[in-house]
Amino acid sequence: MNNKTTICVAATAVICCMSGANAWAQDSETRFVLSTGVERDIGDYGGSYDIEELYVPLIASISNDRVGFRVTVPYLSVKSPIDDTSAATETESGLGDISLSATLYNVIQSPQLGLVVDVLAGVKLGTADVDKGLGTGENDFTLRTDAFKFFDEVTLFASAGYRWRGDPEGVDIDDVMLASIGAAYFTATDDLMGLTFDFRESSYAGNDDIQELTAFYSHRFNDSFDLELYALTGFGDSSPDFGAGLRVSTDIRMRGFWSRD
Repeated sequence: MNNKTTICVAATAVICCMSGANAWAQDSETRFVLSTGVERDIGDYGGSYDIEELYVPLIASISNDRVGFRVTVPYLSVKSPIDDTSAATETESGLGDISLSATLYNVIQSPQLGLVVDVLAGVKLGTADVDKGLGTGENDFTLRTDAFKFFDEVTLFASAGYRWRGDPEGVDIDDVMLASIGAAYFTATDDLMGLTFDFRESSYAGNDDIQELTAFYSHRFNDSFDLELYALTGFGDSSPDFGAGLRVSTDIRMRGFWSRD
């Protein structure tokens, strides 16, 4: 089962593409964004019966043109079979793993090439209940590079990174490489739609790597409110068969905060 650390890759792609569209702007405007949403995934993960997962995060972020910080506090509910020989199920729910991240924007940028590279460092805190099977109880650390290539209406993006996994007592969890690639299209009304393919090595020897394809659509109603819808499908026994979700965000812009001057 895919242990989430953010609501989904699509949400990250939407935020980055929208902010990246103004990557060449050198103003001192700062955004404080509050987001929430819901995602539901279903898959048998190589077993005989489906596992259903509900993920509801509360996300707060603050950023300007140079740096961004984000904290995600999720609620997680997992409905799974008691064992692989019976259709009887049990449901466990509670606080998921809280995650923190910091992103340096425009570490590399070329207006002539329409290219931007960002660097993200993150930590997933082991706050989910181990006894309920909602997490490992250990902290994970991630370092990731995101690259964006801008055209008139299309943005191409790719990411590559590495995650250092914490090992629970008596369990050997491997550190993993992760990567994604995708494209986003701005419509005539400035809505955003796109596809992203996400890959992550399995943390457990012998298990399939995580591979997911996500389609997303985002609509901004005004300067401070937007809605994103997405659906995903997985490939292999480590990914859900199907998932779907939505995210709503509101932001406050604070001009002059963290000014360059």
